[in-house]
Parts: sequence; C-alpha cells; structure tokens
Amino acid sequence: MMAELNERSQKILEAIVKDYIASAEPVGSRAISRRHHFNLSPASVRNVMADLEEMGLLCSPHTSAGRIPTEKGFQYYIDSLLQIRDLSDKEKKQLRSSYRFSGMKMEDIMQEVGRILSGLSKYAGLVMVPKFATTVFRQIEFVRLSHGRLLVIYVSETGLVQNKVISATADIDQRELEKISNYLNRELNGLTINQVREKLKKEMQDEMTLYDQLRKRALSLSFAALQDEIEDQLYVTGTSLMLEQPEFSSPDQMRRLIQTFESKKILIDLLDRSQSAQGVQIFIGSEVDLKGCSLISANFSNRKGAIGALGVVGPMRMDYSQVVPIVDFTAQLVSRVLDREAE
Repeated sequence: MMAELNERSQKILEAIVKDYIASAEPVGSRAISRRHHFNLSPASVRNVMADLEEMGLLCSPHTSAGRIPTEKGFQYYIDSLLQIRDLSDKEKKQLRSSYRFSGMKMEDIMQEVGRILSGLSKYAGLVMVPKFATTVFRQIEFVRLSHGRLLVIYVSETGLVQNKVISATADIDQRELEKISNYLNRELNGLTINQVREKLKKEMQDEMTLYDQLRKRALSLSFAALQDEIEDQLYVTGTSLMLEQPEFSSPDQMRRLIQTFESKKILIDLLDRSQSAQGVQIFIGSEVDLKGCSLISANFSNRKGAIGALGVVGPMRMDYSQVVPIVDFTAQLVSRVLDREAE
C-alpha cells in the first residue's frame, strides 16, 4: 500500500495531471513553477517530481525533462484528488433537451444515448442492455404474419422488448395465438428466461402435454421463440474520435484500441460490473485490460430495477471532472425516461 502524500506532493501531482490532461505533453518543473502559484522554485518542484517518480506516480516517456502520470498516478489522482464539478443549470437544460425519446424504440433510444454521450465528451460513447437470458419474463405475444410465419414479441419485467420471427409447423389463426399467449403469460410470469427454458423442457416431456393440444402448441411455439441465446447488446459510437487522440497515433496503439472495440468482451464485462454497482464507476488502464484508456460508467434503471449501463471510453488522460458529471446526469435522465415508459 502506498504511503499518503504530503500536501505539497499532492498539489504538484494534481497540477501535473491537469496539465497533462490539457496538453497531452510531458510536464516540466519550470512549467509547473510558472503556471501554478506554489511559491516554489523549479528546483524544489523538480525534487518533488523526483520523489513522485520514485513512488511510481510519474514517469519520463523519453529524454524530455518533463514527466507524465503513470496508471498509478492517475489512480491516485482519481481516488484522492479528483474534484467533480457540478453541472450548471444551463448545462443540465442542454442535456435534457438533447435526450428527447418520445415514441422511440428501445434500440433507437440506446443508440441515440451513445451518440449524444460521444458528442458531449468527444470520446467513444457506450450503452449496454443486459443478456436476454437474465431478464425476467412479463409478457409474450404471437402475431400471425403469413402462413406458418409468426412474429413473437417478448416483454421483460423492466420493459425491454425483443422481437423475433419464427416458423410454425402448422398455420394457426390469430384467435388461437391469443389463447396461447394468455396461457403462457399465466404460466411463466416472474421467471427469468433461463428458468422459462428449463420449465419448457420439462413440460414438453410431461405425458399430459401429449393430450392437451393448446398446451402442446403453446410450449412448442414458446420454446422456438426463446431457444436462441441473445448476448448483451452493446452500442458503441464515436470510435473514430478516439483514433484522433495523440495516444493512439502509432499503428500498434491504434490496432490495440480497435481490437478492444471490436471484441467488445472487455467493455461488456466492465459494464456488467457497473450495472450491479451504485453511482459512477471509473476503470483505468491495464489492470482492467484497457491499456492507455479509461472507462467512466453508470447504470440506468426504472422503478423495477437496473436495466443496463452506459459510459464513455477515452484516453487515460481524459478530463474526469468534465466527463463524470455528464455520465452521471445522463444515467439519471435515461432512468427517468425508462421509468415513464414502464408505467
């Protein structure tokens, strides 16, 4: 465990982090002495910087006399020095006016939230809704499209909607489909999709099912509707903005960043952690497989529980004091919208 820094060391580390966030360039002792009113000579600042480097909080990227924060330095800054500013009333009003989702489908809402987060932060915006299999069943409806083709509409307890077209072995009229829907809604309400699948498997093997045509058809259709696994849906917007950052100018850095966004697994795992946590979460650096990057995230919910998570991925030197309140307020706004949708 690292020893606590004295006030002078904290102030100089904070100044270096802030200057590096603003410039993306190594910060020298002379610049710190000139820009910040510490009443310290460049030599005194240089001595403190040497101590911070010895503690692993700063490093020298090349022959430059300047220093940049390490992952450890950023982590200390976030844990001990970061001051989150409050959004002004004007900024809150602008955010509220950006998030107008009336009449939009859930998928469109999620994509729009990611786009707005990216536009406000100038980094990549992320929005994730959870695995279909973990959601709690509320309602299923079958709609006849044509001979042997049905549209299945599944609604979760938190209001998420999934649509799927399936084939039926025999043509079924809409009246019969309504009976099937009513039967399933009575039998399956309150179960997760994984539990529903297990129940369907058992009941399809039940001898009584062979003699009850409604039950047989209902189980067969619902099994077809729910058998495919649907993974977490992750919407990513603004990856090109990340490639404009100086940290990702080399081919190797660029390739690593693109692989992170394309595989999605790392981002989904971190957003999964955010979904079960309270408040804003900050993940930084290689300890969470985000070398050179940070993720600021928060969950969103309605009155029935957490629905998903959203966030911003940026370089490790992103302006946390600016991005954290944007992510936090956006999660609150999206939660309010979804709360109204669930009524």
